[in-house]
Amino acid sequence: MTARFCGVLVLLAFLGGLNASRPAVDQELSNIFNELWRLDVNRLVPGIDYTISVQGRAGFISQGNHVAQDRASQPLFTNVSESKLTNSTTVSRFIKLLDNYERSTGVAEQVTPEELTEISHFLDAVIQTDVMKRAHRYLVSKGKSSSNLRQFKNQLKLIWFHLYHRQRNSGVDSCGFEHVFVGETKSGTEIIGFHNWIQFYLQEKNLHLDYKGYKAGRHDMPDQDDHVLNLQFSWHSLVKPVGSAFIGTSPEFEMALYTIVFLINTEKSTKVVVNIDQCQIEVVVIRHGRSLGTAYPKLLSSNSRHLRPESH
Repeated sequence: MTARFCGVLVLLAFLGGLNASRPAVDQELSNIFNELWRLDVNRLVPGIDYTISVQGRAGFISQGNHVAQDRASQPLFTNVSESKLTNSTTVSRFIKLLDNYERSTGVAEQVTPEELTEISHFLDAVIQTDVMKRAHRYLVSKGKSSSNLRQFKNQLKLIWFHLYHRQRNSGVDSCGFEHVFVGETKSGTEIIGFHNWIQFYLQEKNLHLDYKGYKAGRHDMPDQDDHVLNLQFSWHSLVKPVGSAFIGTSPEFEMALYTIVFLINTEKSTKVVVNIDQCQIEVVVIRHGRSLGTAYPKLLSSNSRHLRPESH
């Protein structure tokens, strides 16, 4: 079976209201994102580099509810090639960053010189990938980035690693990288952010995270080839009712995609609809001043369903 890019739909109730108001597909961004997809040599191959078990459909629970019926008796990731992760420079340097942050908002971050070096080394590796090189050329062509690599690296650092206040009456307690890739907890009651599959796998492997099942429309069933999933899970005794993430993609692919959307728009909240491989997704990016507040994919249709004529 040819590996598909994605395969689940967002909540049926969400989709019911979305069809009438869905913005038009941004073809230019679709083109550049498909280029990035093809250039992503560090993307893991489902069934070869990793195996997932989607199991049961998760039920509805409200935000802040700490009890969710477990529809998945086994972990989501049944196998991941550790050598594939460690042999990738960007992935191995990415993993080193994951333990640098305070999980709870409201707790000020203390950044050590060693952690600053880790950030610098990670960005050095990212900007040397073909994925980020292509994204950089695109942003330069749009007048959104300098052609100077050092300035571009500083721009990425400001977007992703600049610390800011996510919770009032506290020190600087968050950044885009932490929120999107690591995950945070808010007021001890809810999980916010956490949209990265590598962090999900590592937390699940270390028994800090429990996968509860997939979220999808009534007639949709994800499988092990899918590269976007909507999930329900618990993490440190808190529950995320539904979260979305790419599966198997490299950190540089996700950073490049979100950075492009962040820089080509100036609105506080930006939503763009794009077709990538066999699926249609809405990319959501929310700003926090000159830095990233959050970013994630929303799956709209899969298996080229958006290309088929509707039946009546």
